[in-house]
Amino acid sequence: MKLKDRLNRVLAGQDFTGQTDRSEVLERYKAAARCYAMTENAVAVLSDMRTNTSYIHYGGFARALGLGRGGAQSEVCSIWEEDILRRIHPDDLTAKYLQELRFFRFIKRQPRHRRTDFHLLTPLRMRQTAGGYVKALHRMFYVSASSSDGLWLAMCLYGPQPDAMQWRTMIVDTLSGQTTELDSGDDRNILTGREKQTLRLIDSGMTSKDIASAMSISINTVSRHRQDILRKLQVRNSIEACRTARLLGLI
Repeated sequence: MKLKDRLNRVLAGQDFTGQTDRSEVLERYKAAARCYAMTENAVAVLSDMRTNTSYIHYGGFARALGLGRGGAQSEVCSIWEEDILRRIHPDDLTAKYLQELRFFRFIKRQPRHRRTDFHLLTPLRMRQTAGGYVKALHRMFYVSASSSDGLWLAMCLYGPQPDAMQWRTMIVDTLSGQTTELDSGDDRNILTGREKQTLRLIDSGMTSKDIASAMSISINTVSRHRQDILRKLQVRNSIEACRTARLLGLI
């Protein structure tokens, strides 16, 4: 499966069941995207994962990329801003999808109240109107969580990369300023081997008694594994745990 298809399945596969009307929140972040475009000359994209819609605001940087004049805006029926993505160097685009998948997994591991406190910085080469590529900086935020466990809104900002900035991808904690480089192995080590085994058996429909017998452990140990799984995945029940684990590629 292509990285983009895998990422799309992860984002679109989130559970938004029971989400209440949050149109006021959506309008607030659409206004924020417009402000980013105006004040930073950025191309700002607000993506709604629930409705598969993107709202794009074009700052001055859009002219260099041949995307139109600053101050314009558009709405597309997709979370993928294809007119922008096709301007990214193919090698960088593949890396972008991979880092966004890892960033999603990183965010899902955070307590809910902290999930909007991080953003992803990704350096890119983007094709400009004058020919050749210009160094650009892509920033991604999950700016609003839904009333369910899903990550509802994402903000992507495209702008020129500052000359002094290092050419590497990182996560920034916007509260402390601490930076973290993404590690492909991080998401695989959330749960222990026994916890993964327990979760796979839960996902297959087995009861705690059956799991205890299959793993040759006590029911109390199974219960402890269950509680540790819920705590580490930051979910409320086994159904959410199995869903999250599948999204993270753990089971």
